[in-house]
Amino acid sequence: MEDTVAVSPALIGGGASSVTYDFFGVYDGHGGDAVAKACAERLHLVLAAEVERRLRWAASPPEAAEEMWREAIGECFAKVDEEVVMNGSRAEAEGTVGSTAVVAVVGTRRIVVGNCGDSRAVISRGGVAFPLSRDHKPNRPDELERVEAAGGRVINWDGYRILGVLATSRSIGDHYLKPYVTCEPEVTVTDRTIHDEFLVLASDGLWDVISNEDACAVTKRCLARHSAIDGAASKEAAAVLVELAMSRGSKDNISVIVVELKRICGGSGGGEGH
Repeated sequence: MEDTVAVSPALIGGGASSVTYDFFGVYDGHGGDAVAKACAERLHLVLAAEVERRLRWAASPPEAAEEMWREAIGECFAKVDEEVVMNGSRAEAEGTVGSTAVVAVVGTRRIVVGNCGDSRAVISRGGVAFPLSRDHKPNRPDELERVEAAGGRVINWDGYRILGVLATSRSIGDHYLKPYVTCEPEVTVTDRTIHDEFLVLASDGLWDVISNEDACAVTKRCLARHSAIDGAASKEAAAVLVELAMSRGSKDNISVIVVELKRICGGSGGGEGH
């Protein structure tokens, strides 16, 4: 098991600020768990520092600063990518360990998702599943074009892989495959609505065998059994999704976080399962 997860309530904001953001992250390690562990320990802290630094000089209100979020998450992923080489083990320094990363920063008015790799974030809105990230697979047309433009090759060797080795085209770490594999995340900024129900963040061990729609349908049934919005309900839903993926034959690492979203667009509660 090389996955890790991180949950940090009220990570950003508070104090004099009227806006707070909760943080949730799923990291799917490969080649070992060292980079995934480093992400779980450091990425949210680095992100908080990047956001605070930018807000200190922001000319526009935090809720309106979409570009600020994109810059902060991009810089955060890049810094953690550098850290795993500077501070890590010999394997990390040699670039043979890596991790995908999908993170969600949940505020009262917006949800910001950063994704690097083939983990995924999905929101259930009015009973409909909407992906908030796109998987970085080597055979995704734009990713294939980017890899080949950098001089790399995508080889179908038990699935499409960078140089026949790695089954994702973006990750933190994996420095021996750069520049073909990049740590640059794709970032989405989504306005909250009164119809938002919950988020599901998970590694590809779930998504390989369960569709976005099925994951949201199962989660909704689990949450409906609880009258209160709390971590126990979301943790149960995450655990059920993990069990379902295993029953459908997934043999990959499986980590899931379910984040309940209050219908009045204020606050969240999350639970995770492995």
